[in-house]
Amino acid sequence: MPEQLRDPLVFAIPFFILFMVIEVVSMRFLDDEDDRFVGYERRDSRTNIAIGLGSLVINGAARFAALLLYSVLYAITPLRIDPHNWWSWVVVLLGVDLIWYSYHRASHRVRLLWAGHQVHHNSQRFNLSTAVRQKWNPWFELLCWVPLPLLGVPPWMIFFSFSINLIFQFFVHTERIGRLPKPVEYVFNTPSHHRVHHASDPEYLDRNYGGILIVWDRMFGSYAEEQRRPTYGLTKNIDSFNPLRLQYYEYGAIVSDVRRAQSWRERIGYVVAPPGWTPAATTAPEATVDPADGRVAPPMSSSAPK
Repeated sequence: MPEQLRDPLVFAIPFFILFMVIEVVSMRFLDDEDDRFVGYERRDSRTNIAIGLGSLVINGAARFAALLLYSVLYAITPLRIDPHNWWSWVVVLLGVDLIWYSYHRASHRVRLLWAGHQVHHNSQRFNLSTAVRQKWNPWFELLCWVPLPLLGVPPWMIFFSFSINLIFQFFVHTERIGRLPKPVEYVFNTPSHHRVHHASDPEYLDRNYGGILIVWDRMFGSYAEEQRRPTYGLTKNIDSFNPLRLQYYEYGAIVSDVRRAQSWRERIGYVVAPPGWTPAATTAPEATVDPADGRVAPPMSSSAPK
């Protein structure tokens, strides 16, 4: 491929494998007596890797289609961002990270988007192999980047920046790293922050959406600090290691709900309302709808981090 279209994510794969091996070895020989670490499970890890390989193929094809769209948009705008300027990279990386935060948050609050994203959360383990458990439905995500070519960002620069974002996020999927120094924890997404994001505990639901930076969560009220070891997975876990079922079962649930709906309001609600929405759902003013199964989580206590 042309040099500008070479995806750094592909070149990072050998390093992903290397760090998975290091993590496994550390769990084998350096595990704590307090049983803090869940570790790897053979079937779960095999599923993660199979899903990751599938995402490389599917997302690669989707990116090629998106590249054509972005190139057209880039051609019709008079704006230009020069990739030879260092500040251009700072602006684009920040813009990509903010768009990722916004899309990621929407993926937990809009059921149709959650149907694609939930596969990344439906493992009950949390380790570096979980990071490659990616969706096979990137269509809405790629549409989120449409403003960037219209603002004059070269299409290859968009993909390159997003790949850097994903590479960074790989390394926050681990229990082997505790808290980092406070300045780092305050600004950047860290393993501690991302463990909260993958939790199914009520006090952790819908928190810490940041990719590289956690400051977006602090700014927009979606931050929560890790107070205790999270419970990973969904509040109603899927008893399956079948990649197809894990990827698409929620789409089937949406279709089933829409078919039995009694009005257009209900049909639309089952598609675009928060996951778990039902026509008869009633919640307390500050209650949170569980994105996994629709149960209502209690309001955050006044002492809980915001």
